[in-house]
Amino acid sequence: MNRMTATPPAEASVSPAAPAIALNDLTMRFGAGTETPVLAVDRVSFSLAPGEFVSLVGPSGCGKTTILNLLTGLLHEEHEGDVRVLGKKPRSGNPDIAYMLARDSLLPWRTALGNAAFGMEVRGVARPERQARALELLKQVGLGDFADKYPKALSHGMRQRCALARTFALDSTVLLMDEPFGALDAQTKLTLEDVLMDLWSAHRKTVVFVTHDLAEAIALSDRVIVMSARPGRMIADVPVDLPRPRSVRKLQTDHRFHDLYAQLWGLLEQGVTNDE
Repeated sequence: MNRMTATPPAEASVSPAAPAIALNDLTMRFGAGTETPVLAVDRVSFSLAPGEFVSLVGPSGCGKTTILNLLTGLLHEEHEGDVRVLGKKPRSGNPDIAYMLARDSLLPWRTALGNAAFGMEVRGVARPERQARALELLKQVGLGDFADKYPKALSHGMRQRCALARTFALDSTVLLMDEPFGALDAQTKLTLEDVLMDLWSAHRKTVVFVTHDLAEAIALSDRVIVMSARPGRMIADVPVDLPRPRSVRKLQTDHRFHDLYAQLWGLLEQGVTNDE
C-alpha cells in the first residue's frame, strides 16, 4: 500500500494519540455464515484528528458508504478490527454524529426553516433555540429569504443548501457526508462546495466526505484516502498541501491542484486494475 503520512491542520492542535475517528484493520463481510459471503472492506486502517476534513474516493462498491454506515452504528453485521468514534465504539443515535446523504430528504410539509430545525427538534432542543439556530444557518447558506418556503418551491441546489443547514444545525462533533453534491449541476456544485468550506472553516467539525469527484476531494480536504475496487482496500493516504482558505474556482489555475489530480487519478486507476 502506498501510504503517505499527512500532517493534521494546525488549527486542530491535537495529540495523535486522541483521534476523533480511528479504524484499525477493519474487515467487513456481508452474509457471513452463508455460502456466498461478500467481502466488502478488507483490512482498512486510518484515523482523523479532531477538525480534519478527509475524503474517501474509490470505485463504486468499494465500501466507502459501508464505512460511513458503520461509523454511525447503522450496521449491525459483525466486523473484524477496531472502530472508534471519539474514543468509543459506534452506536446508533449518537448525537456526536450528523449524517448527510446524497438526497436532501426534506419533509415536504415543512418549510425550509422547519426542515433545517427538524434534527434539533428530534434531539429535544427547545423551540426558540432551534428556530434561531436554524435561521442563522439558513442565512449562512444563502437561504435566509426562503425560510418560509416549502421544498416544492426550492430548486435542487436550494434543497441541498437546506439539508446542509440542517446538518450543521445539529452541532455534532463529527459530520459524515455521502456524496451530498453528486447529483448537482457543475455550477451549483462549485457554489455549494464553497458554502461547505465556509461552514467548515467557521465550525471546524471533523468530516469524512465520500465522493467520486477527485477535484472536489482535493478542493475540500486535508487528506484524500484512495480505496481499491471491492474488496475495498486502502491504496493511499494523500495529504493535500494546498493553503487554506481555498476557493474551488481559483484552484483551477493552480498547477499544484492539477498535479494532485493526476496523482490521485493514477492511484485510482491502480486500484481498479489491482487484483491482489
